Amino acid sequence: MSRTLIIKLASGSEAPERVSQAFSVASIALASGVKVSFWLTGEASWFALPDKAEKFELAHAPSIADALIYLIADGQVTLCTQCALRRDIKDGEQISGIRIAGAAVFVEEITAESAQALVY
Repeated sequence: MSRTLIIKLASGSEAPERVSQAFSVASIALASGVKVSFWLTGEASWFALPDKAEKFELAHAPSIADALIYLIADGQVTLCTQCALRRDIKDGEQISGIRIAGAAVFVEEITAESAQALVY
């Protein structure tokens, strides 16, 4: 049975260490062969837009823009439906490869037998 790590990031630039930790954990898990589903919710929703992750900086931390490219290529990145709507982010404006999905999909993922969830 394949394990899946679901990470829900609700923090944005107001909590840079949480943002960096979430992207780091997701990237390391993916590199270790763990299936990763990475959710952008709340203020993290902005990272789904082009150039937003590139503008994020935290001293002594790896690039979240690079991590996001890796997660899109080899994992699953999801932008929360309601969070996108509240920020007037329309489907098609997000980075290619990032899906928009809601709470029902999140619940389905986290209740799967092989799931492990983390919230940042």
